[in-house]
Amino acid sequence: MKTITYPVKEAWDKLCIRPAVDKTGLDETIKSILNDVKKLGDKALNDYSLKYDNVKLDEIEIPEKEIKESENQIDDDVKEAIDIAVKNIEKFHRAQLYREEVVETMPGIKCRRKNVAVEKVGLYIPGGTAPLFSSVLMLAIPAKIAGCKQVVMCTPPDREGKINPLILYAASLSGVTGIYRVGGAQAVAAMAYGTETVPRVYKIFGPGNQYVTRAKELVQCDGATIDMPAGPSEVLVIADDAADPEFVAADLLSQAEHGTDSQVVLLTDSKNLMDRVMSEIEKQLACLPRKEIAGQALENSSLILLHDPGECIEFSNMYAPEHLILNTANASELADKVINAGSVFIGKYSCESAGDYASGTNHTLPTNGFAKSFSGVSIDSFVKKITFQEISREGLKRIGPAIEIMADAELLSGHSNSVKLRLEKETE
Repeated sequence: MKTITYPVKEAWDKLCIRPAVDKTGLDETIKSILNDVKKLGDKALNDYSLKYDNVKLDEIEIPEKEIKESENQIDDDVKEAIDIAVKNIEKFHRAQLYREEVVETMPGIKCRRKNVAVEKVGLYIPGGTAPLFSSVLMLAIPAKIAGCKQVVMCTPPDREGKINPLILYAASLSGVTGIYRVGGAQAVAAMAYGTETVPRVYKIFGPGNQYVTRAKELVQCDGATIDMPAGPSEVLVIADDAADPEFVAADLLSQAEHGTDSQVVLLTDSKNLMDRVMSEIEKQLACLPRKEIAGQALENSSLILLHDPGECIEFSNMYAPEHLILNTANASELADKVINAGSVFIGKYSCESAGDYASGTNHTLPTNGFAKSFSGVSIDSFVKKITFQEISREGLKRIGPAIEIMADAELLSGHSNSVKLRLEKETE
């Protein structure tokens, strides 16, 4: 990890830049895949599965029998842990449901807003080096609570065409209505355009590599919407001299092990803590099964010494981390000053892993600085909001003149006439 001491504020912007990813030829590759799936449907999915996943698929959709069999392949203690996570995620997200009040803006004019679930949503769950069944819970449970009628899930198979039983089990618990063994950009295309087997959806959710991410961005041009822009995982920890360096190092490494392109950052006003954390990172890294992945991520990461907690929170708000851990004596006070972050973990016992799995909050969060303008996934992500207005005769009399004046000022006489005709009819 890079050690940076008291950087001047003019240099902060540069320090907030995430690791660059080589995107040479990316758009051309993705556009070709999208077009093939749009034209050839299932044939393109089978061709790309053979090309990229080295597997010849007998069937794309996972049959109910295979889903049910997954339950028998999972240890009871894992099932119990998943049950705890499910209950907490459901409890937190169900609390986000609410009915908005009718507002009478003027006598005779009533306005309201209604939440309506997106009917068809698609979830992308990566395969890769870790079976991210927790992402299934984080996406499918809110979709079910919101009332989405169709919840489609795509996830890449292994070389035998199988899906990890943990992913299937999580999907069966969470209300997924259809599971398809297809990954990569071709999976995004299948959900965006539909094929003979994979149904078309209206909104696509889920993490993925640069190919999946770019595919999600490009299908928006064809009418599909997505949850948010996404990039590699990241965590920023603010810690002071009172923090336990073992805890801090463990939090940094827990995020670094996600992938070689992950980034972790420590901000502190204590040189002593910085040195102890660096030493602890080396010790814990040696014991991690994914130490090579974490080690590469640490090459893109930083330990930054600043003057005080105020500077630390100011830098963090500029960085806008996906995950922000506040491990300081005044953590609650600092939390009140956070304006840009995906999810915040307050105090020395609030490890980021809790949010990843079981505390109840959602772990699908904006990365790469998008926390400045995007929220993490919630019930709101799965609903659209429709406004209604009901105007009585008396109400139109009150507001009509203002509408006419404004319409005429914009030279839109048709708008003005729609009011005039109604008011004239009433005087006949």
